[in-house]
Order: sequence, then C-alpha cells, then structure tokens
Amino acid sequence: MGYSDKEINLTTNSADETQALGERLAAQLRGGEVIAFTGGMGAGKTAFTRGIAIGLGAGDVASSPTFAIVNEYTGRLTLEHFDMYRIESWDDLYSTGFFDYLDTERVLVIEWSENVEAALPEDVIRVDIGRGYGDNERIITITGWKGVL
Repeated sequence: MGYSDKEINLTTNSADETQALGERLAAQLRGGEVIAFTGGMGAGKTAFTRGIAIGLGAGDVASSPTFAIVNEYTGRLTLEHFDMYRIESWDDLYSTGFFDYLDTERVLVIEWSENVEAALPEDVIRVDIGRGYGDNERIITITGWKGVL
C-alpha cells in the first residue's frame, strides 16, 4: 500500500477533536487499509472510528462492537469495525471471520488490536491513543500512515 514507518504525534482535547481527526484520515483512504488501535478503556478509539465512518460517508453510526465483535458501515468504502477485546485465542479469532476480510477493498478498523497482533498484516496503520494531562486530552501516535493529517 505504500505506507511508511514515519510516526505522527498529535494531541486532541475533546472527543469531537478525536472524531475530526478520524474524518481527516478517512478522506485519504483508498480501500484495503487495516487500522489497528491500541489504548485503554475510554481512550477514544470509538470516537476516532466514528470519525472514520463519518468521513467515509456512512454517517454517525459507529458504536463499540464489543458484544457483536464486528460492525459494518457502508459509505464511499465499506468499513468493518472489529472489537477484539474478548479475543483470547486463534480459535476465537477464526470464529470472527476476520481473515475473510483481509486483502479486500474494505477498510478494517480493529480496536484492542494488541489481542490479535500476530494476525495483523505487515502494512498495518497503527493508532495508539493515550490519556494526556487533562481529562479530555489525548495523545495520539500514528505509524504506518503516509498521508497528511
């Protein structure tokens, strides 16, 4: 896909700003990207994903798929939103159908990607979201992204 190992470090100060960052990233997606999120509970992974869905024209539809494992949103590109929080084994991962989505024109967003690290493709876009100093501040580190944010 032509991604690089450069690292982008950004700070957002609200869920709306985190969502807007997702929208900016979505504007440059071509299809086939795998975006792997890491960050604690309530860090902003779903807000970022909501921005991607909005940016792809699917609307304000993204919510945490913790109990469904995967949600699908259709816009300019199809977005598959995975939550791997409860995935503990290869059998669990296979049961999600995850491997059927790889190497397609769909955009895959994976929350709790650290639980499926060994299954991620080489050209994955990594997004780590950590808490900053204030309650709403988020420190976002993106690697593997060649676009501009």
